[in-house]
Amino acid sequence: MRLLAIEDEPELGRLLTSNLGRLGLAVDLAGSLADGRSLLATCSYDLILLDLRLPDGSGLDLLRQLRAARNETPVIVVSAADAVEDRVTGLHEGADDYIVKPFAIEELAARIRVVLRRPGRALGTTLESGNVTFQTISRTVEIAGRGVVLPRRELGILEALMRADGRVVTREGLEEAVYSLEDERQSNVLESSISRLRKRLQSEGATIGIRVVRGVGYRISEAADTPETLEAEP
Repeated sequence: MRLLAIEDEPELGRLLTSNLGRLGLAVDLAGSLADGRSLLATCSYDLILLDLRLPDGSGLDLLRQLRAARNETPVIVVSAADAVEDRVTGLHEGADDYIVKPFAIEELAARIRVVLRRPGRALGTTLESGNVTFQTISRTVEIAGRGVVLPRRELGILEALMRADGRVVTREGLEEAVYSLEDERQSNVLESSISRLRKRLQSEGATIGIRVVRGVGYRISEAADTPETLEAEP
């Protein structure tokens, strides 16, 4: 799951990316409205954390533009403006929640979970494939009813493949889901993570596997006798 934090305080930005990263969330950081708009034009996000007082304007302007364009990406305003009228205005303009600085990262994480599991969101909160269940909000995985702990990148890969529901996901699509802009995308790191995830699924008794579709990407398959590498369909 990938988040965008539009926040101009470097220390807070660092804390957001590191602490939310430990919860299995990839976080991109933008220090201005211009940077935020640029990232939104090129990347898809599951949620936006939006400061209001930015060096090149008010975050409310971006929020209004998103909602006017019928962009329903969840937005949590993160602001030092704590007056009742500030909170009411933020919510009235389309924010899904409003949290006042300073805050505990645990509270922010809880608010993120609440917003993402609200009815009507495009994202499914429970993914199921074979005997594997992925709770996307709590970032927990069960195989045949047993909890399995996965590192962040393996969680991201599994989520992207399970969301595709058997369709092929390209390498670029997996990288988009797994890496934040701050992550170093070294050669073969993605393949190594996929290999470890495949072995972990096998060792835990999963009835699904990860297949390579040669020249295209990867997909989930439930067929036990399906080879690990497939040819792309003509």
